[in-house]
Amino acid sequence: MRRILLSTAAILASAMPVLAQTAASPSALEAIVLPDTIVTATGLPTPLARVPASITVIDRRAIEENGFANLAEALATVPGLRIAQSGGPGQQASVFIRGNSSRSTLVLMDGVPVNDPSDANGAFNFGNETLFDIERIEVLRGPASSLYGSAAVGGVINLVTRRAPPDRQVMPYGELAGGSQRTLRAGGGVAGTIGAFDYLASLNNVSTQGSNATASRFWRTLGEADGFNGTNATARLGYTVTPGTRIEGLVRWRENRTGVDSVPRDDPNFTADDRRWMGQIRGESTLLDGRWTTGLRLAVTQDRRTYTNLPDILSTARTQDYYRGTRQSVDWGNVVRLPSLGVADEGAITFGVNYAHEEVTSFAGNAPFRTTVNAKQDTTAGHVAIQYRFWDRLDVTGGVRYDNVSDFTGYTSWRVGAVLAVPEANMRIRASGGTAFNAPSLYQRFGAIGTTFRGNPNLRPETSIGYEFGAEMDIPAFGQPRFSTIGFTFFQSRVTDLINFNARFNSLVNVASANIKGVELAWSLRPAPWLTTDLSWTITDATDGQTGLALPRRPESVVTISARIEPIRGLVITPQILFTGRSPEGAFASYRDNGTSLTFPANNKSGTLFNLTASYPITPQITAFFEGRNLTDSKWEPVNGFQTPGRTAIIGTRFVF
Repeated sequence: MRRILLSTAAILASAMPVLAQTAASPSALEAIVLPDTIVTATGLPTPLARVPASITVIDRRAIEENGFANLAEALATVPGLRIAQSGGPGQQASVFIRGNSSRSTLVLMDGVPVNDPSDANGAFNFGNETLFDIERIEVLRGPASSLYGSAAVGGVINLVTRRAPPDRQVMPYGELAGGSQRTLRAGGGVAGTIGAFDYLASLNNVSTQGSNATASRFWRTLGEADGFNGTNATARLGYTVTPGTRIEGLVRWRENRTGVDSVPRDDPNFTADDRRWMGQIRGESTLLDGRWTTGLRLAVTQDRRTYTNLPDILSTARTQDYYRGTRQSVDWGNVVRLPSLGVADEGAITFGVNYAHEEVTSFAGNAPFRTTVNAKQDTTAGHVAIQYRFWDRLDVTGGVRYDNVSDFTGYTSWRVGAVLAVPEANMRIRASGGTAFNAPSLYQRFGAIGTTFRGNPNLRPETSIGYEFGAEMDIPAFGQPRFSTIGFTFFQSRVTDLINFNARFNSLVNVASANIKGVELAWSLRPAPWLTTDLSWTITDATDGQTGLALPRRPESVVTISARIEPIRGLVITPQILFTGRSPEGAFASYRDNGTSLTFPANNKSGTLFNLTASYPITPQITAFFEGRNLTDSKWEPVNGFQTPGRTAIIGTRFVF
């Protein structure tokens, strides 16, 4: 069936050029840019239509109009990306971009890596982040290690925080909402620009009684709800020394407390506390009459997680697990504008040097199976990229980076891409390819479980090579130049040296590989100024390189149908239908209704969620909104045994004065 679907999609792709999704990746020289200008994989602000990559941008307006309260909700709508969450807010949510593993996505906050070094795989929990202080989410799909280094195998996600308005001295803003499951959201902030200074400060809290994450189909489930309480605080201060020279500091603190369930039975006294703080100071200056921009950034992030499991009716055991990971980094980045060369113009070269130091301290479980890690490592990297525009219609980019991680051989990654504008056919054609790598985590290298398991300090990085080809075309009709847009992207990659257990399960080795291919199809229809509809369909074939079996939690098909309806001025209604096809589950992670586990993989069933958001401005400064989630009360399990939260409804107001 998977091959039939993939073949069908390829035929459709060849018959009609499809919509290439828009997005932006971050750069070492972060900048405030116009909505139609983004920072490409070469680190240079570039018009959106000229980016040689599959990118999706979810801006502040889209966040509010679609009622995205947390990061997992927003990312669920991105083509080529699958969210697998084990419960509600705060509980573990993994991202699989184009069939790659959950540890193969690099996450940035204003350009600073925030993957958790203390996580066993060095991954990121996408269930933790609320979006009150986020201005936009930029998703780059495809290998991106040539600029970002380790973990950018499947792609890069950059969370860009809110910024001060340049034309207001004081701008208060906020939100207050409540509804199902005793949910309450409250947040407020103030931002502005006074002379050469600009500032922003915000604080928000989300609390909910939550729902039972353990699937109701289990015979002995307790039906215990898993609550969530999360608080974010953000502060930014900037100073424009002279035109073209700026210094900026940012501090962000986030702490979540949540109930945790396990399958196949609830765990009523299992709780988690997850805290992260990050800070950065950066400065940039424009030299040589604007032809050279150089910048320096110092950043630090710290993740601290604790899990407490107290005695209850299910177990008399008591555990308290502790994880702390710290990353300190220094980045120097540059952009130099190049002169025109005959038919080539708008050239630029970007280059920089990066250094990062990571430390992890963790202990989990009880003797004799206590897991411990106490280790550190350093990474030094240099990168360079160049781009030019030929004949005013062909944009070509290329980049290379070398990373050296302490105690093992370094890795050189590269990426090339091109975009061809064909205005005669209202079409844009693009292609790109490159390599990427994922360094082993500190747990994989130095972790220990009692006397039964030891990490392998000699592990090699996981590596990949991949490419994509796509096109989009605007179709005029009824007097509208962009009545419809159709497009496609075909992608393929091979990942080697994947890290897995050895035959005795007492250490880790580089033994596995994966073959991945797929198609992203998209169609936008704009029949009237008040109506826009979007459809995306991703078909993925991700298989084990040795056995040929489908990889766990990679669904055959993911379909998103959404619309923006404005029947009267100001009233915006945004329905969403999210369909996720069946996917295999891992062995021992598949459960029968009686709670017993299967020793062979089973399929997770397909599921459909229906969401609806509506908003209306009561005054120019105050907007009322309604958010409905899972309105059909689907019992779908995105991860075997963990059920999607039930039907919820939230009403509230947001304001900007």
